Amino acid sequence: MRLLKLQNIILEMIATGEPLDDIAFRLCAEVERLAPRVICSVLTVDTAGLIHPLSAPSLPDSYAHALEGVAIGPSAGSCGTAAYLREPVTAEDVRTDPRWQDYRHLVIPLGLVACWSSPILNGRGEPIGTFAFYYREPRGPTALEREIVDDCVHLCAIAIERQQRIAERELRAATDELTGLPNRAAFNSALASMECNTPGSWALFAIDLDNLKVVNDTFGHHAGDVLLVEAARRIAAAGLPDQTFRLGGDEFALVIRAPAALRDLDATAQSILDRLSEPVDCGGHVVVPRATIGGAILSSGDCAVERVRQNADFALYHAKETGRGGFVRYWPGLGTRITRRLDAIRDVDAALRDGRIEPYYQPIVRLDTREIVGVEALCRMRLGDQVVSAMAFHEATTDAHVATALTERMIGLIAADVAAWLEMGVPFQHVGINVSSADIHGGTIDAVLSDAFARHNVPLKHVILEVTESVYMDNDGGIVARALADLRAKGLRIALDDFGTGYASLTHLMSVPVDVIKIDRSFVERLARDDPSLAIVEGIIGIARKMNIRVVSEGIETEKQVRQLREAGCALGQGWLFAKAVDRDAATELLMTRSQGLPRANPARRVAH
Repeated sequence: MRLLKLQNIILEMIATGEPLDDIAFRLCAEVERLAPRVICSVLTVDTAGLIHPLSAPSLPDSYAHALEGVAIGPSAGSCGTAAYLREPVTAEDVRTDPRWQDYRHLVIPLGLVACWSSPILNGRGEPIGTFAFYYREPRGPTALEREIVDDCVHLCAIAIERQQRIAERELRAATDELTGLPNRAAFNSALASMECNTPGSWALFAIDLDNLKVVNDTFGHHAGDVLLVEAARRIAAAGLPDQTFRLGGDEFALVIRAPAALRDLDATAQSILDRLSEPVDCGGHVVVPRATIGGAILSSGDCAVERVRQNADFALYHAKETGRGGFVRYWPGLGTRITRRLDAIRDVDAALRDGRIEPYYQPIVRLDTREIVGVEALCRMRLGDQVVSAMAFHEATTDAHVATALTERMIGLIAADVAAWLEMGVPFQHVGINVSSADIHGGTIDAVLSDAFARHNVPLKHVILEVTESVYMDNDGGIVARALADLRAKGLRIALDDFGTGYASLTHLMSVPVDVIKIDRSFVERLARDDPSLAIVEGIIGIARKMNIRVVSEGIETEKQVRQLREAGCALGQGWLFAKAVDRDAATELLMTRSQGLPRANPARRVAH
């Protein structure tokens, strides 16, 4: 009857989900009431065959600590031997039993001289624990004790297996299925447990695998999965002894607590990048994993883990925008800078959705007759009653997605405007359209241009793509040169914008196709001060003439500049002296009255500002 009551108590605790520790403690306490002459102990055994004390209310904690992590075996006391042999083991006198040789010094001082242990086996017959009675006199179990143990072993098996199933479910829920790394849920739990009391005590790396999308798109998702698995293995190995997490997609995180790693975060990051740099065979395709890392360390101003996480994200964002493949450590002020940039991106996104992006046009004129020979399209955004130039939201255009979306919107509007001017009978020559590195490298500019102008039946001969030197500098593997050559083959022309402001400007004329050079306003501004800029401008014009490249001077504001430029051999220019950038309606009026080729044209010396 008393055994039945014990069973009911324990089964109810199991059914209601009580913690395993509490169940084992209650079981031992109830058993010791049923058999006052015994001391009860429950151990668990893990899959590696190591012992972990679970409950022994009447034994000191020091004894449990001494048994923690002991391997089961043929001479591992009563419990370790019982688990190893998978059968009960009785040591009626531990003082003489050879199986207790290495452990008798732990129990004899406690007044214990005998131990009977029974293995707890799972449904597959594998040891998952032991249930033991210790005695203060040399003896073995009585019939009642055997009956108690038979029931208790069964109850323990139920409780331990239930706990293992729960642990397995939790592990699966916290483990990334593909890589085997802890997942985002595990990462969130790990961060929640971090303390923010000691500045410098931990740091966080946010890691992005840069070329996963390219591999997926080029070689398929199987190759991408192979890349992810190998990259995860390498990042985790480089991060040891600290824990690496896969947050999803191409995102990883590393929580750093090891003192050596914290002392030199740059070296820690470089070790990860170096480990990743070896090629990977992705299903027959050789790929070199590339990653970008942003890092932040707990500082005195960080009162919450979320601040460190946000700082690491800011650093990663900055690293990806300023040069993928490296490491950026967060510094004060970076967050403000990026927040400002994100605000600008949100503003531009909203303007694109609301149709508040539109082209303004600045005329390009002949310096001798002031006739309009073309226009440059400049991006403007409407904010209420204001119209702001691209400089006001320049930070947003450093985002590749925003830059390409703006370019696509602008090209569509420009094509419609040019079609309207041609239909009006304007002798329209060309429109300059600014494109970014993201437009060229994105691979869509060709289709966007062709589709937009074909949709309005406008030949591409009316288009000049204006490309800055920074785009030319990004001519990785000849990508820019090939893209621009393909576009020129369709009839449009290429202008090198802001010429002279970059590095090795003249070398660009040899490496990529150029039809027009636009001399930067910084040279034109200094002409009036008898600056050496005049010699530079004269040299540029002379070289361009020999290479059959047209030259346009930007930022002309005075008649003196016009005279100096004409004397230097420059025939074309643009600037406020002739007209500022104006909207479509104002540009239409200018083109209808000032375009080169109009009958009886009588261009004014100055056009309205």
